[in-house]
Amino acid sequence: MKHGIKLSLYVNYFVFAILLNSVGIVILKSQQVYGVDEVQASTLELFKDLPIAIVSFIVASFLPRLGYKKAMLSGLALVSLACLGMYLGNSFWSARLLFACVGISFALIKVSVYSVIGLVTDNSREHNSLMSSVEGVFMFGIALAYFLFPAFNDEAIPDSWLRVYPVLGAACIVSFLILLFTKFDEGHEIPGADLSEDFRQMLLLITQKLVLVFVISAFLFVMVEQGIMTWLPTFNDRVLKLPQNISIMMASILAVSLGLGRILAGQLTKKYNWFYVLSFCIAAAMVLVTFVLPQTVNATTSDIQSFADIPLIGFAFPLVGLFIAPIYPLLNSTVLSSLPKKLHSPMTGLIIIFSALGGTLGSRIVGWLFKNLGAEKAFYYTLIPMAVLFICLVLLRNLTAGLSPSESDNH
Repeated sequence: MKHGIKLSLYVNYFVFAILLNSVGIVILKSQQVYGVDEVQASTLELFKDLPIAIVSFIVASFLPRLGYKKAMLSGLALVSLACLGMYLGNSFWSARLLFACVGISFALIKVSVYSVIGLVTDNSREHNSLMSSVEGVFMFGIALAYFLFPAFNDEAIPDSWLRVYPVLGAACIVSFLILLFTKFDEGHEIPGADLSEDFRQMLLLITQKLVLVFVISAFLFVMVEQGIMTWLPTFNDRVLKLPQNISIMMASILAVSLGLGRILAGQLTKKYNWFYVLSFCIAAAMVLVTFVLPQTVNATTSDIQSFADIPLIGFAFPLVGLFIAPIYPLLNSTVLSSLPKKLHSPMTGLIIIFSALGGTLGSRIVGWLFKNLGAEKAFYYTLIPMAVLFICLVLLRNLTAGLSPSESDNH
């Protein structure tokens, strides 16, 4: 039974990673095919992110009453229809509707997935491992998006890129069927006595020291990750002088390294305490920024036409993903496994909200640094949130030490 549930979680996350990460590609195609300008095209990001934040805030507290399985099935069904609508509609408004549906559905999926992980694992180490693996699969989905859309695109046929949507819709249907025929006990634990009490329980969570330190940690991590992911193509273009297409495809190296880092962390936490794994990861990431980044900035590059022409040092900095990757899922898992299962859903709502805030702010800060200090210096400032994040890890370790019985064997 648990294997079927886990398979469904993996497939759900993989498909949504592709759809969520395709927004940059669709922004580009919307300008080329639908004739919209940059400002109009950028609204697709808003149509995606705003529903994620709003729906997470609204539904997280009472999703246990609806049922996680029903919520995930609803999300998959909605996105299947949205993919079909994009293929048949073939308009900018179809794209806006697609990303609105993807945002709504991903909020349902993520809150449910994080809550279900708590139901299908028996202790904190299992929770850490499965959380890392699921998030790792998400990163591989992001990497695939960089290659999947071009595979269906034929520049001689303007609408050829739309052929990817029936494939993505079919993947949603497969995941829907896997989940539909998988039986599992949802626990039937609810935060409060009624909907208003459920919502109050979510808001009260933020007053706990453990949760407060955690949301600051999640905010700082996503600030670092999204800042690097969003601006790495620009760094490659301005500093390494790579052709634009290669600059974009090089970003897939970061996504793959993030995926590998999370999968590896999932295995390491079966043997080692999460605190030591994350302490090593933060230290290694800071070493890469301190010592590898300067060599990348000073690398001499000329006449690059393919990956083979890029000097090896050009591939080194994106490997920072290996070390920052485990931080997010292990932080989430550590806090969730320290809370009663009935609070996993509202806690996930807070995770999503603060992650979204951290991602948005991180991207804007790094963008400001790129503009005012230059691409060569901008990434050095990620050392500041990394250092604060390490302090938060120490605080989290102390705060969770007495909360989770399943952690007692780890100390």
